[in-house]
Amino acid sequence: MTTADLIGKIVQLVAGIAVFAAVVGLILFFIDRAPKRGRDVLQLLAFLLPALILLGIGLVYPAIRTAIAAFANSAGEFVGFDNFVWMFTQPEALLTLRNTVIWVILVPTISTIIGLAYANFIDRSRGEKIYKSLIFMPFAISFVGAGIIWKFVYEYRPASRDQIGLLNQILVWFGQDPVLWLQTPPVNTLLLIVVMIWVQTGFAVVVLSAAIKGIPTEQLEAADLDGTNGWQKFTNVTLPGIRGALVVVVTTISIATLKVFDIVRTMTGGNFETSVVANEMYTQAFRALEPGRGSALALILFVLVLPIVIYNIRVLRKQREIR
Repeated sequence: MTTADLIGKIVQLVAGIAVFAAVVGLILFFIDRAPKRGRDVLQLLAFLLPALILLGIGLVYPAIRTAIAAFANSAGEFVGFDNFVWMFTQPEALLTLRNTVIWVILVPTISTIIGLAYANFIDRSRGEKIYKSLIFMPFAISFVGAGIIWKFVYEYRPASRDQIGLLNQILVWFGQDPVLWLQTPPVNTLLLIVVMIWVQTGFAVVVLSAAIKGIPTEQLEAADLDGTNGWQKFTNVTLPGIRGALVVVVTTISIATLKVFDIVRTMTGGNFETSVVANEMYTQAFRALEPGRGSALALILFVLVLPIVIYNIRVLRKQREIR
């Protein structure tokens, strides 16, 4: 990039900021001149309308287009429910749905259990901040980065060569032959799930640890006076006290798991019976040039996420009413 190009970019940036400031200034000017009776309403509309317009353009309109495309073929012709029939009859599509169900069952459950146990054990312990930082570090890594890291862990080389994959090197140390971990179903799906658990456990620890610290000290002291042991205190005091946080953790990880794409795409590309709905959606829409099937998968993904979101909202609303 030349100096002239750099100056041009800086001028464009400054001009963009100036235009934005001018637009905001004009909005505030006209709101200030509006009658007092409707000023609050105008102010609310003036600041919400741009966000609503962008939301409509970037979210609502594409969602409608996707829903319509789900009932069309690659030529844009209406085919009814053919794309959904393909999804629930073809072995490859059924395998994708099965894998997604396995992911959604295992990842939130195991991540939450490990996160809860870790948060409970390190609560108020010496070195708590260091332990939390270590477990949270994977969550700060992108899914692509995590996939690359663990792909090296599962890397395979013939027995005649030096192993660079940790898992196969351990096998070699014990006198076993290296294994094609990522090419061997169904164990490859479980190994990909391990990566997601490794990433999401840090999120569960941070949220649940904060919830545990929010439990009133009086309740814990009362439990001690009643002579309860550690397990009874955990089940009768800690768990009820962090129920809301547990719901948030499970639903958030479940939604992230339903949308998982990067890990599968980076490590196996969806091959060797490891594909999930989000990856298959991309494959059908942009690789197989079947946007109708890709849209149908996207619609199914939305339907799967929706009950989780609704349940989360209902639980949080009930807790707000109790308070």
